[in-house]
Amino acid sequence: MPAPAPLQLRPDRSIYSIDGGWFRARWHFSFDQYRDERNMGIGTLRVFNHDTLIPGAVWPMHPHRDIEGITFVVAGEFEHRDSLGNGGILRPGGVQRMRLGSGAEHSEGNHSKTAEMQFIQMWIIPRERGLAPDIQQRQYTEADRTDRLLRFLKPEGEDGEGVSVAREVSMYASRLSPGKAVRHDFGAGRGGYLYLISGALTANDAALRTGDAAYVTGSGSLELTATDTSDLLVVDTPLA
Repeated sequence: MPAPAPLQLRPDRSIYSIDGGWFRARWHFSFDQYRDERNMGIGTLRVFNHDTLIPGAVWPMHPHRDIEGITFVVAGEFEHRDSLGNGGILRPGGVQRMRLGSGAEHSEGNHSKTAEMQFIQMWIIPRERGLAPDIQQRQYTEADRTDRLLRFLKPEGEDGEGVSVAREVSMYASRLSPGKAVRHDFGAGRGGYLYLISGALTANDAALRTGDAAYVTGSGSLELTATDTSDLLVVDTPLA
């Protein structure tokens, strides 16, 4: 078994938060008006935002280029539209990869008129610029990730479950029952990010609670043991 991976813990209180009225957000890395040279991402992972939209709210169409935008739906009904003519609704556990290579516009909205919607948006820097825009979506259930690490994002060309991304990056989701454990091994030259959406667990013997996160700054094993029902995400990325 590999040695434990090194972690740099990020308590919930240390992560930037903003309340825009119709939306609330927690921006883990520098984004928009939040600038912090100590938190510019890790490896190919450049953006990690946990957003909440009030009922009926819509983030209007806006353009991006040369990013792989990954969405994981935490709660509610996520509604997508884009300039390529795509649309649809994803519910908790739903995953989307929007390739904004040579340029496209997209919009995120809360389809519900009565309940809030939460989603996590992550940006990966692709292997090359100018890729043709496209989209992949998949709806996973709670059972799919219960007491296991569900790989919902995989490198393009690899077999197995998950939508694909134009980089050697994998993302995992899990819902752990109290006392259950999972392990992920980071290979040489790799690291990533851990986010505890809700619950309580130990990560290589460090205690985390709802909203806490951790940089994984090098190779080794990440052992996660739930002390309460816990929902989490893990990102595995090259560091260079």
